[in-house]
Amino acid sequence: MREWLVECQMGIVKGDVTMSAPMKYPLELRERAVAMYRAADPKPVIRHMAKDLGVHHEALRNWIRQDEADRSERGDRLTSGEKDELAALRKEVRDLRRANEVLRTASAFFAAQLDPTRPR
Repeated sequence: MREWLVECQMGIVKGDVTMSAPMKYPLELRERAVAMYRAADPKPVIRHMAKDLGVHHEALRNWIRQDEADRSERGDRLTSGEKDELAALRKEVRDLRRANEVLRTASAFFAAQLDPTRPR
């Protein structure tokens, strides 16, 4: 149950497939906002800049942090490439576990067919 709740918090669950939530802000807006922040000297207060841009201040703060991680200026966050790789690896593990379970079930079925004296 807890895993399902976490999946729901991370994205939209459709059947057996988890889909990402739609992006609230266009990618171009994100890129321009981060570029404006990086170009400003002295650095503006994120809350004021976000209000001027019409975005939530935490969204802008996260975009800036992610950009800093992608530029190797922060060590406490994964880069976008690392996040993509991690998501792909988690998907692969999930698929392999599912395939392993199918093979385990098939193996038990065929073992029971080959040995009729074995109790079922």
